[in-house]
Amino acid sequence: MNYPMTEEQRMFLDSLRGFLEKEIYPHEAAADRAGAVSVELGEHIKKRAIAMGFYAANLPESVGGGGLDYTTLGLFERELGKVSYGLGGHLARPTELLLACEGDQIDRYLKPCISGEKHESFALTEPGAGSDIMSMSTRAVAAGDDYLISGMKHFISTPCLPDFAIVFAVTGVDETPRGSRKRVTAFLVDRGEKGFDIRLGPQCVSQRAYRTYELSFDECRVSKAQILGEEGEGLVLADKWLGMGRVWVGAQSCGKAERLMALAVEWAANRKQFGKPIGSFQGTSFKLADMATELQAADLLVMHACQKADQGTMQPEDAAMAKLYASEMVGRVADNTVQIFGGMGLMEELPVERLWRDARIERIWDGTSEIQRHIIARSLLRQQGA
Repeated sequence: MNYPMTEEQRMFLDSLRGFLEKEIYPHEAAADRAGAVSVELGEHIKKRAIAMGFYAANLPESVGGGGLDYTTLGLFERELGKVSYGLGGHLARPTELLLACEGDQIDRYLKPCISGEKHESFALTEPGAGSDIMSMSTRAVAAGDDYLISGMKHFISTPCLPDFAIVFAVTGVDETPRGSRKRVTAFLVDRGEKGFDIRLGPQCVSQRAYRTYELSFDECRVSKAQILGEEGEGLVLADKWLGMGRVWVGAQSCGKAERLMALAVEWAANRKQFGKPIGSFQGTSFKLADMATELQAADLLVMHACQKADQGTMQPEDAAMAKLYASEMVGRVADNTVQIFGGMGLMEELPVERLWRDARIERIWDGTSEIQRHIIARSLLRQQGA
């Protein structure tokens, strides 16, 4: 990566790369074939990550986390983007939403996630409410000092079975100058609560070892003490997570693109046709030039967003641009890499086809490319009062 780093950042990344080469890379092909990471392997990776200081690196030192700034986290996420999320996900970065925990919630949810005793899931997406969050149908109806949650969530992706879910549900309707608007609240709901069922969702061709779950709620009773943050402020919390989440997708896309490009360059330099390395032909060399240029541009967009986040000035369109360009860039890099490899690019003996499949999801999760373009265009039009 052609980006200026401090000596501390270089040392951190060297240590992380060594960890990934020893603990993650050797298991990628088997995890992809199995469509899962065994509990034993996941626990081993987690324990090693905790010992190396990589666990919960995104949360402040004041609560027991690693305390990395956003720029260093961007470099961290970029490196993790090179490996399978099903394996890399065991170097957990608990959602920053948990920093909203108060009182007993801190000991019950926040601290166990930092120590590795518990793992959470972020339950926002529904079958009928993907990009259109306000179509959410999951409801939480007040019943004395409790709430009864009913509804369904899907595409809830985590590296392992979560211990609890941060569930977003409609708790009322507010009248605004623009009309009625659903009031959404976040709840902390433990696995095993009566009325809460969690099961494996469909198998995805991208990131096969990174499982998706379906969560269903049938008048699941939770107390008001299970509200995360304030009643009706769920989407405010969600936006905080989604913004940086999109930057991390951009960073991970850059990491994956770098790994693909390294494979493509090596193949182009050594694979011979017509008596010459195929990299000497413009049909291949121009692809490599475009890949390198686009990767550098994506890196700069991502790191620009990280720097603005550190300064407290990042806007939604900054995250959207980073996610949009980097996720689409890695799709082009993956496709060009397959083309450079030819038929071998589609064979399971090489990692190219797996990385090609894995790259496809980046344009969908954490907000589709279309949603990112909407955010960017809206920010431009608002400057003109439109």
